[in-house]
Amino acid sequence: MTQQGKNAIDLVLAESLIELSAKKPIEKITIKEITDKAGVIRPTFYNHFQDKYELIEWIIKNDLLDAMIPLLNAGMVFEAIVLMLNNIAANDTFYKKALKLDGPVSFNDIAMKCVYEMFMNIITEHASGKKHKYRWLTPEVIATYYAQSLCFITERWIAQGIGEIEPKEMAEAYMYLITRSMDDILKEL
Repeated sequence: MTQQGKNAIDLVLAESLIELSAKKPIEKITIKEITDKAGVIRPTFYNHFQDKYELIEWIIKNDLLDAMIPLLNAGMVFEAIVLMLNNIAANDTFYKKALKLDGPVSFNDIAMKCVYEMFMNIITEHASGKKHKYRWLTPEVIATYYAQSLCFITERWIAQGIGEIEPKEMAEAYMYLITRSMDDILKEL
C-alpha cells in the first residue's frame, strides 16, 4: 500500500472516531464501531493502529502538531500556538471528550508523549553540536518542561475556556507565562 493510501485510511479512521465521540464517551467506542463507520474491516484498523489510543495519538499529531512544526522552526511560537488552539476549537467536541478519557491511558498521557516528541525533535535539530550552558539542562529536560506547560495550559483551556476564551487570547496568555520569570509576573500583578 502506498503512503498516500495508508494516510487516507488513517484519516477515514480518525474521522470515524471523531464523529462517534460526539455521541458517546471515547472509552466506550469499540474498534468495530470505528471500522463500521469508516466502511472498512477490523483487520484494516489493526494494520494501521494498535488500539484507539494510538489512533488518538495520530489525530493529535496530524490535527494539531504537524502544522505547528514549520512555524516553531521559524521562531513563530505565538502563531504556532494560535494555530493549534484554532484546530482544537474546530473539533472542540472531540477534544472535550478526549480530555475526559477514562481508561488505561489518559488524554494527558497521549498528548504529553506527542508534544514531548515534537519538542525533542525541534530541540535536537537546533542543539546539534552545541554545548549546553548547564549540564542538567539537557534536550530531554527542556522538551519535558515545555511539553508539560503547553499540555497544562491547553488542557485547562479545553476544560474551561473553549468558547469563552478565544484561541488568540489564550495564546497571548501562554506567551506571557513562558516569556517572563516568576519575579516579572509577581511585579506585574
